[in-house]
Amino acid sequence: MSLRRLSEATLGLVPPHVERPAYDRAAARIGVVHFGPGAFHRAHQAWYFDEMLKAGGAFAVCGVAVRSGDVEAALAPQDGLYTVAEREAEPRMRVIGAVTQVLTAPRAPEAVLARLADPAVRIVTSTVTEKGYCLTPSGDLDLEHPEIRRDLAGGNPPVSFPGWLAAGLAARRAAGLPPFVAVSCDNLSDNGKRLRRAVLQLAQVKGDRDLAAWIEAEARFPSTMVDSITPATDDALREKVRRELGLEDAWPIQRERFVQWVVEDELGADARAFADAGVTLTRDVTAFEKAKLRLLNGAHSTLAYVGLWLGRETVADAMADARLAGFVERMMREDIAASLPATPGLDVPATIGAVLTRFRNPAIAHKLSQIAWDGSQKLPFRILGTTAEALAAGRPVERLAVPIAAWIHFIRARARGGEAIVDPMADTLLDLGRRMDGDPTADVAAVLALGAVFPSAVASAPAFRAAVEAAYARLATAPAAALDG
Repeated sequence: MSLRRLSEATLGLVPPHVERPAYDRAAARIGVVHFGPGAFHRAHQAWYFDEMLKAGGAFAVCGVAVRSGDVEAALAPQDGLYTVAEREAEPRMRVIGAVTQVLTAPRAPEAVLARLADPAVRIVTSTVTEKGYCLTPSGDLDLEHPEIRRDLAGGNPPVSFPGWLAAGLAARRAAGLPPFVAVSCDNLSDNGKRLRRAVLQLAQVKGDRDLAAWIEAEARFPSTMVDSITPATDDALREKVRRELGLEDAWPIQRERFVQWVVEDELGADARAFADAGVTLTRDVTAFEKAKLRLLNGAHSTLAYVGLWLGRETVADAMADARLAGFVERMMREDIAASLPATPGLDVPATIGAVLTRFRNPAIAHKLSQIAWDGSQKLPFRILGTTAEALAAGRPVERLAVPIAAWIHFIRARARGGEAIVDPMADTLLDLGRRMDGDPTADVAAVLALGAVFPSAVASAPAFRAAVEAAYARLATAPAAALDG
């Protein structure tokens, strides 16, 4: 027997223990346009906007898919409604009502532009991934990018994300409206500054000097930091939501209960609504980014490489090893915390406690093998930055050397086993791994010579080299002893 589908008409059938929109959706005005309404946006920013709508205010969302029509196909028959399932020891579900319109840009370009030019729209958010910014490695707009070339050639409608923002801002300027606030929510450092640079350069290269000057003087592009583990939707989740709601939901979302949104305090009149919904407003997003990279991501990489060496499969599984969990906590509290500057609103001890709690969540099966991807790209930011500062300050680096030693073992084990490595430097790493013979001095020296990974000040530091060699030897002969420091 087929079930009815979640929609405005069936919302009243949702069981009372499942939270539903606590506001009149029909009266909710769209005040936000979001580019990239995928799983993370619907688990994160749309959840916050749902909170803001509960408090009263025009924060309904128009989601704009830049290419694929999959989200529109899933949510349009459901009137934008969908379920967020929180994966915790005590799970709970909530029907989110903030998304009241979904557009697919190639299919409805006029409607997208009309939304961007709507006086009621004050905020434009985005989760389009770093690729969507069309930037060169140096951070400039990539003028050779196919989408940018089309937009520069007078393509109408725009095809690139910067092109859509520039077109929307141009329409607002022509109508005598103030610019919307462009809030990047993509997981890259200085995301607001990068987005501002892309849009400005596009306007400048197109020769619209007046628009460029107006954007530079009037438009705001606050940087942000976002955080919440959001596993992909699978059939098991769909079935769980089906049983719980008694309704079909084409695209439910799952995430951990923890959710964080840090925004540079440039939101103007909407700042109070964001803060009341739990968003952290700050003048220094960089400090929060640094804390996330080093505490959360640095500890993740440590659990991944050491945990895999010890035969563990998931983060929760690794945290069940009391010795490994204790080592990671000491590294966070004694080594990483010392590298983080005091910042208003950033409680480092509380952040560490929250991270450790999240790691222990048995309902999130975060695979260590996936976290171990792209080590050559991740470790410089997650571990080696902390290491460089510790060396410069004369602080110990023995614990910080352990994840690096475990990564070297990871490379050697994959190479000797004929297994692939997911990493941009995979060929180089596997070649090194095949030539390793287990000698700490030679193996460590070969990897530390990778200048694309290790800064010279770190690689050449005798204290660090000795610490990595010692950890590499202990992991090979007595892994548990390597975690006693």
